[in-house]
Amino acid sequence: MTEEEPRLSAREMIDRLAPALSLRTRIRAVAALLAGLAGTVFTTALWWSEPGPLPGRTYLAFALFTVFCLAWAGYGGWLLTRRVPLFATEQVIAAWIALVASTVTTAVVAVVAAQRGTGLGLALVVGGLFVAAALVLAVRAHGRRAALLRRMRELTGGTGEA
Repeated sequence: MTEEEPRLSAREMIDRLAPALSLRTRIRAVAALLAGLAGTVFTTALWWSEPGPLPGRTYLAFALFTVFCLAWAGYGGWLLTRRVPLFATEQVIAAWIALVASTVTTAVVAVVAAQRGTGLGLALVVGGLFVAAALVLAVRAHGRRAALLRRMRELTGGTGEA
């Protein structure tokens, strides 16, 4: 008598094909984590070492940059803890972090340039390029995720969301 091997569902086969993050994704996660932590340490050390009372917009800028760095560190840490296929969720999250950070940074730089009366056009052009690049990445990430989820539904016959 031969013992039959248990049959796997399509979902179980997908899970077994990619049970952990790829080396490339792990490297990106470590880079995001380290860059975020280094940026946080650098920004807060610079902020704390500034003498005297700072203008309100300087406090705001330091706080925003610290939050952006913490967001990247959190993203890298979150990504490293994942042991399941993410179906491009990590790309969507990274694109949104980049879009928010570039938009807010452009706005802050534009306000400072307008208050000083110098270089508003340049600030808007350069910031606009960063925002446009982040927006393209966000659209591509959402498209890639949607395509992967469609393919998963085709393979599993279900409507589940990953």
